[in-house]
Amino acid sequence: MDRSAPRPQGHYVPAKRHGDMIFVSGMTPREGSQLLHVGQVDPEAPVETYRQAVELAAGNALKAAQSQMRGEEQTISVLNLTVYVNAPEGYELHSKIADFASSFLEEHTNDGVPSRAAVGVSSLPGNATVEVSIIVAAGDVVPEAASE
Repeated sequence: MDRSAPRPQGHYVPAKRHGDMIFVSGMTPREGSQLLHVGQVDPEAPVETYRQAVELAAGNALKAAQSQMRGEEQTISVLNLTVYVNAPEGYELHSKIADFASSFLEEHTNDGVPSRAAVGVSSLPGNATVEVSIIVAAGDVVPEAASE
């Protein structure tokens, strides 16, 4: 498993741990240092247009969380998700775009969907289309057979 955190684009850490909780900074849809999805969402475009950007940002958030895990620890639960959408005034489909992050995390953590906020903003760093932040509980996963 790749546990390397995406490189910060400023003076902050990608994720910070306190006890079993990992707080992940806002992650944008980057591969390496290249921002792949920029600009405000287009109100005329189908929401599906933004799936790849949101999933990439959510994946970066999971990588950042995993970079703080010790040994064989795994994500026990994604407790909270915040999705920031770079949207023009009057845009109303923030929750539909944020649903892509909820589904991605549900699929990649086997923990169901987290609590969530979907927030519309007039701009994001680097003019990113979306930014995703999560709070994760980490720990050792006990095999089902051992817990019986």
